[in-house]
Amino acid sequence: MVAGKVKKPGKRGRKPAKIDLKAKLERSRQSARECRARKKLRYQYLEELVSSKERAICALREELEMYKQWCSAMDQGKIPSEIKALLTGDEQKIPQSSAGTKAAKNGKNSSASAAQS
Repeated sequence: MVAGKVKKPGKRGRKPAKIDLKAKLERSRQSARECRARKKLRYQYLEELVSSKERAICALREELEMYKQWCSAMDQGKIPSEIKALLTGDEQKIPQSSAGTKAAKNGKNSSASAAQS
């Protein structure tokens, strides 16, 4: 007995509303469908992200291999034509295969050095 009230034995809280069993099952099925759809979208997004990262890794590996070749050529006393072109500021002589990556990375520096010359 609390503050003059008599407690009744039984469950506490709200009583669940009488819900039609078929409607409850249908809501559950719909919720499961939506969950599977969200999961599918999430996996598609992650697969696209992984493939884009793999492409970036391949491009960086190719660039690294090019730099390794340049270093080995310079160790033998040869200066690759791409480096000569960068040093002289002649970007037109650079082969198109490596010009795109360097021009994008050195765009500010090469234009500034060409303006100073």
